Amino acid sequence: TVETRRMGGAFGGKETQGAPWACLAALATYFLGCAVKLRLARSDDFKLTGKRHPFYNQYHVGFDENGLIEGADITVNGFCGYSPDLSDAIVDRAMFHADNAYYYPAARIQGNRCKVNTVSHTAFRGFGGPQGMIMGELIMDDIAAKLGKDPLEIRKLNLYRPGRDITPYHQTVEQHILKDMITQLELSGDYWSRKQHIKQFNQSSSIIKKGLAMTPVKYGISFTVQHLNQAGALVHVYSDGSIHLNHGGTEMGQGLNTKIAQIVAHGFGINFDAVSISATRTDKVPNTSPTAASSGTDLNGMAALNAVDTIKKRMIDFVSQHFTVPNESIVFKDNKITHDKGEISFKELANLAYMNRISLSSTGYYATPKIHYDRAKGEGRPFFYYAHGVAMSEVEVDILTGENTVTRVDILHDVGSSINPALDIGQIEGAFIQGMGWLTTEDLQWNNKGELTSFGPANYKIPAIGDTPSEFNVNLYNSANPETTVFRSKAVGEPPFMLSFSVWSAIRNAVSSITDYQYTAPLDTPTTPERVLGAIERTQQWLEERK
Repeated sequence: TVETRRMGGAFGGKETQGAPWACLAALATYFLGCAVKLRLARSDDFKLTGKRHPFYNQYHVGFDENGLIEGADITVNGFCGYSPDLSDAIVDRAMFHADNAYYYPAARIQGNRCKVNTVSHTAFRGFGGPQGMIMGELIMDDIAAKLGKDPLEIRKLNLYRPGRDITPYHQTVEQHILKDMITQLELSGDYWSRKQHIKQFNQSSSIIKKGLAMTPVKYGISFTVQHLNQAGALVHVYSDGSIHLNHGGTEMGQGLNTKIAQIVAHGFGINFDAVSISATRTDKVPNTSPTAASSGTDLNGMAALNAVDTIKKRMIDFVSQHFTVPNESIVFKDNKITHDKGEISFKELANLAYMNRISLSSTGYYATPKIHYDRAKGEGRPFFYYAHGVAMSEVEVDILTGENTVTRVDILHDVGSSINPALDIGQIEGAFIQGMGWLTTEDLQWNNKGELTSFGPANYKIPAIGDTPSEFNVNLYNSANPETTVFRSKAVGEPPFMLSFSVWSAIRNAVSSITDYQYTAPLDTPTTPERVLGAIERTQQWLEERK
């Protein structure tokens, strides 16, 4: 029996990389006959556990004189380490997302799983999606540079839209809200005026260069391994009106338990504090899927709501019989149940139903509908729906050192009908900062023996509070999920991670200003000062060759 009250860490490492340490702890427990805690030193944890897959990607793209893409040939190469781990599905998702938000009329997307002499890499927030999606943004920036246009114009031109809505894997994009989201952020973030001011600033500033970029996100929600798209829950209503809930998801600081307690409370029309959630246990809810793929609330929330609906139907049928009132007149709201002949508190009804031998306990189950995928043909519907977002980032780059700072960020993100806006905004803020770190400072270095050499805070830089943009505006886009999810909400765990692409594009934009935006140098990620300085030197060399 496995019990998990809460986890201090998440982001993919919990999926497979915890297994060796669990086995070691279990062996020690077996031989010592007592409880054992195994905790790795930070440097050992760095060296021995896998990270997000490094990728080496290439593209060829054809486009017309306006910048409209006519064909794309993309190859993504995931560096798996010494064993496959979850690499098959991770590279799959990178391939699924190589389009990001853009329509490729003709596309060939190839994914390779590369064995290398490092630790075995594994899942991390986005699960291959970021490594694929960044190709879409690279292509947009490069087309804009080639044509001498603003990258936002090229992005808007190539967005999925009615009539241009079939993905390379043959799923139809049915919701087209990114154009409206971009328009809203253009206005609220004053994009075009700031672009002009930044150009003027860069012309008069010889050392500090500013950059501005806006990038969209279209992220598919579902496990790409179909059988994982299921969940269970267990709900008990006690005779005093209190409710016990157990579900198959794990709480790791993302607010999953809060959201699911809200769903149950709303379903019964009672206060949130009447619902208690116990630790996730395999003897309460069996065969649980990982709390991953941004699907914790989608799956477990629907399973819990299914259990609530089962109990609620029994209570409604009992009220109808006991008080001789029609079912349709019975309403659960504000801790009471009203009907044609009066009202009764939820607590009183729970006790009355118990006294009349009505079952007040139920399991719930949910399996995501509609999804299917034929891997041999490379087509199907691997995702139930898409989550969207748009981010605009402004940066400053020191062209003498390559150091860069994010000064302002504006985000508009689509979470459907939000169950808990405070939790959702927290997830968006955290995901963006985490993505910003991945793209700018978190530089993993291995020696030629495959040993990690950046294994501590002295040589691996994660974002600190001082790296947070001084102006950080996050707003939720008001749009219900067109698919039947729990209360028409949308997943929020992974999609906002990719909003950080706007930082990378803004840095490229700042460096490009050295040539008055005539040339945009290649810039691999993470954009450490060393890499940015290399891009600056290539840009200056290009300028010298043109003189």
